[in-house]
Amino acid sequence: MTIRQKLEIIQKTLGLTQTKLAEKLGVSFVALNNWWTGKSEPRQKSLAAIDDLFLEVTGQKQIPGDQLIAKKQILKRKSSKYKNIVNEIIKHPDIRDQFILKLTYHSNRIEGSTLSEPDTAAILFDNTALPDKSLIEQLEAKNHQTALLFLFGYLAKKQKIDKNFILKLHGILMNGVRSDAGFYRRHAVRLVGVNLPTANCLKIPDLFPAVVSGAFKKTSDIINLSAKVHSEFEQIHPFSDGNGRVGRLFMNAMLLKENFAPAIIRQENKRLYYTYLYKAQTKGDHSQLEDFLCDAVLEGFKILERENIK
Repeated sequence: MTIRQKLEIIQKTLGLTQTKLAEKLGVSFVALNNWWTGKSEPRQKSLAAIDDLFLEVTGQKQIPGDQLIAKKQILKRKSSKYKNIVNEIIKHPDIRDQFILKLTYHSNRIEGSTLSEPDTAAILFDNTALPDKSLIEQLEAKNHQTALLFLFGYLAKKQKIDKNFILKLHGILMNGVRSDAGFYRRHAVRLVGVNLPTANCLKIPDLFPAVVSGAFKKTSDIINLSAKVHSEFEQIHPFSDGNGRVGRLFMNAMLLKENFAPAIIRQENKRLYYTYLYKAQTKGDHSQLEDFLCDAVLEGFKILERENIK
């Protein structure tokens, strides 16, 4: 594979301009453009950086065990500073609203919403109706807000998390959007763009509760368990629509139950997220997804610590 082919794949996967890609590689735009056009070849250090980034974005990079352990230890230390993160979120409206905004905007955007973050904030907190935006998209934003408030309140009461809780989340999320809100799908589905079989709809009532019950077993590594359960949930694909959003809400319920901050999976990292998820589902290798989730949870802790994040 040529240097240009690798650069094109990196650029497409990360959604970067050539200028931003040059910044990410630590070189000038002119240098990158010369590699792109074949006028010059990268030096050894730059070549190694390109190869490393290429392996990362294509799901081929091997994550060193000590790197994952170090990231998980950082998250555990941050978690230990809080007696109860769910209550911390509920007691502080500014923190609660930041989580609602970030989680709603990014999760919906991953699924194709055209709402910007300011659009989403206006809909959620000012009850503004945007005449130039789809009513469905605006309803989905409000529904996601309601689902998060329900999730926070439910966890604060330490109620049992089971299949009925997940079905309730789906019912809230798809309320007014789909007639089958809160119910399993009753037809076959095929995931676009990947060769990944989903569960036979007749088997979902048996497969789904097993995944949910396995999500709340005792664990010393909630990141590992979250990655495994999330990949299983998304492959079962229990609903006609809303699987990604409900799956991420479910995963954040798992994290909050273990006193970790919610994972902020940013929409600009959508392709990486899907790549690592697919790797976990097809190869049983969750290392890159775990590493990705560590970074996403760290974003959540930044909100708890009131750090400014874009």
